[in-house]
Amino acid sequence: MEELPNCPKCDSQYTYEDGELLVCPECAHEWSASQEEEEEFTVKDSNGATLRSGDDVTIIKDLKVKGSSSVVKVGTKIKGIRLVESADDHNIDCKIPGVGAIKITPKFVKKV
Repeated sequence: MEELPNCPKCDSQYTYEDGELLVCPECAHEWSASQEEEEEFTVKDSNGATLRSGDDVTIIKDLKVKGSSSVVKVGTKIKGIRLVESADDHNIDCKIPGVGAIKITPKFVKKV
């Protein structure tokens, strides 16, 4: 008997074939058998440049810090960002001097 791969979304072992597709009964994710290689996680800045962990970026809009009265000003340079997969849009994890650790949406930065 042929061994089917686990679900790429929830890692369930109970996948089954439905014609050309593989289906996960636990999370209802469907994917094609020929598309088994996982898509690479990419993040693009406001200009469309691809960001990587360790890049330096600049803020392009004043950002209010949630739960604080401080603001991250336009032109603030951030060194050594870290990219994280997130359920919301905040895919950049970084430390800003004077503010601390913060998560930022990529559309508010540009690559330096």
